[in-house]
Amino acid sequence: MIVYNKFEDFVYGHIMKKVVKRITKKKIVRKSRIVRKASAKRVQKKTKKASYRTNRAKRSAKKTKEGRPSLAFAKSVQNPIISPKAENGWEAWQTFNPGAVLLNDKVHFIYRAIGEDGLSRLGYAVSSDGFRIDERSPYPVYEHRLNRYPFNFMSFASGGSWGGAEDPRIVRVLGEDILYMTYTACDEGLGVALTSIKVKDFLKKKWNWEPAVLISKPGEVHKNWVIFPEKISGKYAILHSINPEVSITYVDDLKFDDGNYVSSFHGGKVRKNCWDSWVRGAGPPPIKTKEGWLLFYHAIDKRDQGRYKVGAMILDLNDPTKVLHRSIEPILEPDEEYENNGFKAGIVYASGAVVKDGKIFVYYGCSDSYIGVAYADFEEFMEALKKEMKPKLRLKTLKVR
Repeated sequence: MIVYNKFEDFVYGHIMKKVVKRITKKKIVRKSRIVRKASAKRVQKKTKKASYRTNRAKRSAKKTKEGRPSLAFAKSVQNPIISPKAENGWEAWQTFNPGAVLLNDKVHFIYRAIGEDGLSRLGYAVSSDGFRIDERSPYPVYEHRLNRYPFNFMSFASGGSWGGAEDPRIVRVLGEDILYMTYTACDEGLGVALTSIKVKDFLKKKWNWEPAVLISKPGEVHKNWVIFPEKISGKYAILHSINPEVSITYVDDLKFDDGNYVSSFHGGKVRKNCWDSWVRGAGPPPIKTKEGWLLFYHAIDKRDQGRYKVGAMILDLNDPTKVLHRSIEPILEPDEEYENNGFKAGIVYASGAVVKDGKIFVYYGCSDSYIGVAYADFEEFMEALKKEMKPKLRLKTLKVR
């Protein structure tokens, strides 16, 4: 057995204190170096992003000075126009990504809502001027029937719910008294479902929706499908992908019985040297213009990752797979507080658009939590888009009568 005397104990203790102190000092220095290195990387990344945005602004200003004026696309300072309501449990958490349709000179919205039970349902609102909400349903007007009630990770990543109906697009096909609605069905996966309702029932708020059918292949992940508001060459046209190319399926009817599905592929192509490096999908249903089909879409810039932005393109009227023009800069960016303070910061997601009183109104989800509106003079916007100018957003105060 080894016996230590008091002197040895003192020496041993003194040495151990020094050893511990030296080790601790090395750890602190090492940690400090790691922190400084990580901090430097963050600063470098932020500086790079700031530099990119500054240079983009300078390019825009230069174009303006050279006689290429940027188009003013205004966001209402009264945004968001729809927010969650705590008193309505089904929409207490999030209200976003609205479909919009113009009927009897009023803008009708079907919007996505998430409430206390975590399910995604669809609500209803209406506006007579396109800006202010005149009426809003206190209860959901559409629910997707779930086969079971599991936690669905894909749905949670797609806006925060456990399942249900997501991101509706509603359209009236020319000459028909029916409204068609595509939406993302979150039920054991993410697919595209289709339902419909008669216009007269819709206006009377009799929510007699037809049973939904899945139109994308089971087991595959699909979102952002839209139906054209007119038949093309006598057939219904469904736009189901814009990456790597604009993909459209033409069908004789929209019944989709006997297990018929639309075959689709999305992704794979990254665009270089442009703001829309990674094109995500279509926004609202296309709008027919004399220049072509106006289509808004979502994209991410690899130089500014994690932020959804909105662009626009003009497709050929007879062959919409041909892109005639596209915006050289995003027309909507998440630069307002309500677009960066929600369930998912840095998101603007356009899913509804109408032309009313000479203006183009774009309705969009903000940070997966609110609904905003932006607008521009329709003819000026189309002219600028055709000439591939830069549509620039600005805030505008709206006069409330």
